Amino acid sequence: MAITQEDVLKALSYVEEPDLGKDLVTLNMIEDVQINGLDVSFTVILTTPACPLKDLIRNACIRAIHTMVDKNANVTVNMTSRVTTARQDNASILKGVKNIIAVASGKGGVGKSTVTANLAVALAQSGAKVGLVDADISGPSVPTMFGVEDARPRMFRSDDGRNLIEPIEKYGIKLISIGFLTPAEHAVVWRGPMASSALKQFITEVDWGELDYLLIDLPPGTSDIHLTLVQTVPVTGAIIVTTPQKVAIADALKGLQMFRQPQINVPVLGLVENMAYFTPAELPENKYYIFGQGGGRDLAERYGVPFIGEIPLVQSIRESGDQGAPQILQTGTPAALAFEQVAQEVARQISVRNASMAKTKIVEIKA
Repeated sequence: MAITQEDVLKALSYVEEPDLGKDLVTLNMIEDVQINGLDVSFTVILTTPACPLKDLIRNACIRAIHTMVDKNANVTVNMTSRVTTARQDNASILKGVKNIIAVASGKGGVGKSTVTANLAVALAQSGAKVGLVDADISGPSVPTMFGVEDARPRMFRSDDGRNLIEPIEKYGIKLISIGFLTPAEHAVVWRGPMASSALKQFITEVDWGELDYLLIDLPPGTSDIHLTLVQTVPVTGAIIVTTPQKVAIADALKGLQMFRQPQINVPVLGLVENMAYFTPAELPENKYYIFGQGGGRDLAERYGVPFIGEIPLVQSIRESGDQGAPQILQTGTPAALAFEQVAQEVARQISVRNASMAKTKIVEIKA
């Protein structure tokens, strides 16, 4: 008996998307079903190009067709992606940006900007459109980490008559930082309202265009900048970066609890433990837990947030940042693989958040 499209869709209705808990047909993830005798092909629309479950889903689809349709079918599963969003359709600010992700830390020196830079490049390498705002006004590091210290954004007039800033592009990432607008040797000594005003300008007066992810590299601690962000744009979720040591964990908890305050209520997508262990280049199998072991994982488990992953303490991560070429570009190295896994898990958590939680909205904090 000839294979029909109905047969194929019925079989695929038994294939569940592991993270979202529903079948691929119900989730409208199957398109372009083609049948020619025993040749069956279709496209699976993933929720992110960085999906870590591609092979699992592909194999489940093939198995379903062979089990429920015809064991002799020649099955071709094409994979593409359409990044999900939980934004309101009538959003007026950053209309073309699907997800706005805050990257925060309780204290300085934990490598938050390094994690953000590598995460941005990893997401872009997976096929996503990515932007990065360096919101650390007094200590901008993005220009150095991307090797564009001498770049200067240009201004232009948009079709609707507004003056906009064109972001700097490097490694497929759209970038903006106060470091592009002030001399590197000058200190930016601004009160909170001025720093908050700069962040608003980076968000509303930069031509971001269409983006799947806009990462906001926040300054350490909890400050005006953090409140300005959640009051200006609907933040999809926050990522907390920490090291394993007790002092950093205590401050990371403050950052986590800030986003969880009832009047803010921004979902915490997960926690990244940076400098988790030291691995010498000449002893790649050895791990030395210089700053303690498991502090980040314990914090995540204790407060019920996802543990996104560990990043090792290796010299090449520091060197690559200083050289303006994030570690993730050194494909196949242990550190690059760690960043790839973190990026996949971040994309996964964003997809789960968008499918299971309320729409994002701008926070209204009443005095």
